[in-house]
Amino acid sequence: MQRSILALIVLLASFTAAHAADTVVGRQLTLDGAKRAAAAAVAFARANGAPGGAIAVVDNGGHLVYLERLDGTFAAGATISIGKARTAVAFKRPTKGLEDIINKGRAAMIPVAEVAWFTPLQGGIPLIAGGEIVGGIGVSGAASALQDEEIALAGARALATERTGEVRHVPGDRVRAAYARGETGDTLIAADEFRVNASRRDRPGEAEIHLGEADIFYVLEGSATFVTGGELMDARTVAPNELRGSGIAGGIERELGRGDVITVPAGVAHWFKRVSAPFTYYVVKSGTQG
Repeated sequence: MQRSILALIVLLASFTAAHAADTVVGRQLTLDGAKRAAAAAVAFARANGAPGGAIAVVDNGGHLVYLERLDGTFAAGATISIGKARTAVAFKRPTKGLEDIINKGRAAMIPVAEVAWFTPLQGGIPLIAGGEIVGGIGVSGAASALQDEEIALAGARALATERTGEVRHVPGDRVRAAYARGETGDTLIAADEFRVNASRRDRPGEAEIHLGEADIFYVLEGSATFVTGGELMDARTVAPNELRGSGIAGGIERELGRGDVITVPAGVAHWFKRVSAPFTYYVVKSGTQG
């Protein structure tokens, strides 16, 4: 009898070992990873004059892994930041999108709080590593809801560091063809962690905010008035992590011309207010798309 039980245990153990790779998928957020995200968030908050801020990091099950609270943060900030982080994980999206849905009149979303972790306030961002959501980061108590989100994005970017080892080459004829395609050009390279676009503009466009991507522009020809910062006017969500608007109130205007390079961090509004065609440029988008 004992031999039969032992044989069964050995059989089950060998079966589990042989099939573990087929039945278990996923990455685990470590304490070091959570601290790394929080440290990046704290550094951003201090560099940008945040008056306070509670930063919570949860794993992909919504369980708190690490919490840090800056001096000056209001008492409830820690609890709210945890709620934002959990909500970002549970819904696999930034919490601002959920807040926007409710503000636009979908009150039916409010009772969700009775059955799920739900803090639909701007400032919660999923943490992504290796293309997987491994947790969430939530921030509460900064100067504004937008700054809450900017701090959270800084923490999220600290984990999105994995790169593929593939070398990519785009021949010149394909680059030239990309600039001639459609109304605005085409994508040259699309990877999980970055994109390279061959872009052109013949006229001003809408103002934009990319919540998960930084943009790097290199101007090839033409000139444009480019506005960054300020407040997006008539803002609307057009895709996960992407907002559009009719223009920018405030902000800083710069004149761009051939050979210029300008970078726009994730979460910063930007707008081609005036364009002198033909205006062509490369765009490198680095971060989390979609």
